[in-house]
Amino acid sequence: MKRKLTALALALGLTLSLAACGGGTASTADTPAGSSESPAAENTAAQTSETPAAESDVAYIQDKGTLVVGITEFAPMDYQDENGEWIGFDADLARKVAEALGVEVEFSVIDWNNKLMELDSRTVDCLWNGMTITDEITGGASATNPYATNAQVVVLKADVAGDYQDAASLSGLNFAVEAGSAGEAAAQEAGLTYVSVSDQATALMEVSSGTSDACIVDLLMAGAMIGEGTSYPDLTYTVHLTEEDYGVGCRKGSDLTDFINEQLKVLYDDGTIAELAEQYGISDNIVPQE
Repeated sequence: MKRKLTALALALGLTLSLAACGGGTASTADTPAGSSESPAAENTAAQTSETPAAESDVAYIQDKGTLVVGITEFAPMDYQDENGEWIGFDADLARKVAEALGVEVEFSVIDWNNKLMELDSRTVDCLWNGMTITDEITGGASATNPYATNAQVVVLKADVAGDYQDAASLSGLNFAVEAGSAGEAAAQEAGLTYVSVSDQATALMEVSSGTSDACIVDLLMAGAMIGEGTSYPDLTYTVHLTEEDYGVGCRKGSDLTDFINEQLKVLYDDGTIAELAEQYGISDNIVPQE
C-alpha cells in the first residue's frame, strides 16, 4: 500500500514541478562536481509538505537514501575546502545526523530568502546553516532546540570603526545584508538604509570593496572571517544589534525535528559537539543539550 501511495504522490509531483519555484543552485559534498541533478532532486523535488504518502519525514528520507541540507556559503558553519567539499561546524554535524539516519548527506545552496519555500517543496529536507530561530521560522517551519548562540553585529573598515560604537551612530551608513536573514531583520528594526545581497559572504565583500559602508552579519561569521590573519584583515565589528539562538529548521510538524534533537544530545554527551566547536572556533557559543 505504501508503494502505491508513493507512486501516486510522485505522479502528482511531476505535474506540480512545472509550477515549482526553486531558489538556489545545488552543490553537493558527496556527488561529482558539475552534476546538475541530484538523485534527491530527480525523485522528490516537486513533492509538497501536504503529500499524504509520507508517513514521516524520517521514513521519507531513509527511503530515498539522502538527507538534503539547505545552506549558503557561511564560514565557520558551512563552507567549501580546497577540494570543493562542504565542511564547517553545521556541515559536520549534519553528516553525523545523516549517519544516524543511515543515509548520505547532500548539501544544496539555496536562496536564503526562499528557505521556507525550499522546505515546503521538498527541495531540501532541513535548513542547517547557522539559522537564527525567528518568528518566521517558528511560524512556517519546525525548529530544533537551540544548539549555539549568536548575535547580529555591524562590520566596518577598521580605520573608521571608532566613529561607530553605538546604535545611534549608524543612521548615516549604507549597509549590505543577506536577503531573508536575521541581519536584514535587524537592519529593518533599527531603521537603517540597506541593500539586500545573496549571502553574508557577499555582504562582507561589499564593505571590503567600499560599495557599502557597513554590513550586518552573524557574530560567528565575523569571528571567522574578519580581522588579523583572516580574509578581511582591514575589517572589524562593533555594535551588537541582537542576541539570538541557532537551530535547525525542518518542515512544520516534521518528526525529523525530534530526531535531530535526540542526535544533538547524543553528540553533546559524547563530546563530538565540543570537539567540533573547538575545531571551528565557536566553543564559547555552544548551548548545552539537556
